[in-house]
Amino acid sequence: MTPSPDTTAPLRTTRVLSAEEIAMQAGRQMPFVRLPVRAAVFSDRQLRLRQLAASHPMRDYLLFVADLAAAQHLVLKDCPDIAIPDPTACMAAAKALKPPTPAFGWSRDPVWRAELRRLLDTFGATLAAGPVKDTVDRLRAAPDDWIDSQADRLSRRITLGLDLATAPLIAAGLQVYWTQLAIHTAAAHGERVFGHTEPGTLCPCCGSVPTASITRIGAEDAGFRYLHCSLCSTQWHYVRIKCTHCESTKGIHFEELAPVDANAEARATAARPGAIKAECCDVCSHYLKQVSMEKDSEVEPVADDLASVALDLLVSDAGMDRSGHNLMLLFGDPEPDNDGGGG
Repeated sequence: MTPSPDTTAPLRTTRVLSAEEIAMQAGRQMPFVRLPVRAAVFSDRQLRLRQLAASHPMRDYLLFVADLAAAQHLVLKDCPDIAIPDPTACMAAAKALKPPTPAFGWSRDPVWRAELRRLLDTFGATLAAGPVKDTVDRLRAAPDDWIDSQADRLSRRITLGLDLATAPLIAAGLQVYWTQLAIHTAAAHGERVFGHTEPGTLCPCCGSVPTASITRIGAEDAGFRYLHCSLCSTQWHYVRIKCTHCESTKGIHFEELAPVDANAEARATAARPGAIKAECCDVCSHYLKQVSMEKDSEVEPVADDLASVALDLLVSDAGMDRSGHNLMLLFGDPEPDNDGGGG
């Protein structure tokens, strides 16, 4: 399904916080890591997607991802125990400033494929006959080695040889697995097992790049910015006004969609005005979207990122490259491969 967002709204540049304004918050304490909540992570996502889908040009796709998130929620709710790193491995990772369960090096527990197929059964039960159901059935019947090879490509952000039709489904299974892995590892070893990594732009749990950042509200972390992992949904603190790609603090500015009439912003982003911005870096010419709970308390990074593709297109036209990654919205023109049977 090809998204067709409204891209008629121009960009609007907004002032960044001054050093003094940031310094006012410097003495406050906040949790470094915010782990995904089993009962809420995918449930909140699917609810937000349904809210955003109303009158949105990408309505059908947002509802597709919402239904997929609903299935993810049901699978995660009673996901079985899986293999986790032992204390020695966790200590070694911490000493090296690396995540303990890296997406690019952790050996996936074979149970992840069983849970993927359970996810496909749950999701497929909601579908009418048609291309989407055919794709679900094809993936359910695919050989394990083909599924693992596709998962490897997704984990490494490789589009060559990637089956784009099944990619969001496999990604959904990987998200459930790594979310369970984050929750299970923290339960066994404590949240402090996820410490600072080098570089600090990568998830302290799995080493993946963020989808977006979120400026939070609440007693502990009001006004602080967290990066939201594209794979395991862990959030980790990252200072504001600092590039999430090259880590520069110079040349940072924000862009957002400026409505051309009273309803344009709702059409372009489906969020409240000011809730979705692109943090742009003039040093490396990359950007990452930032969602603000102060402007819209119901924002959800993955959902609002999907619903604001118009902002991506306009910022890209201005010469910026996206540093974030959304596993539910993959682009590419991969060449066919011959690794076994998914196509």
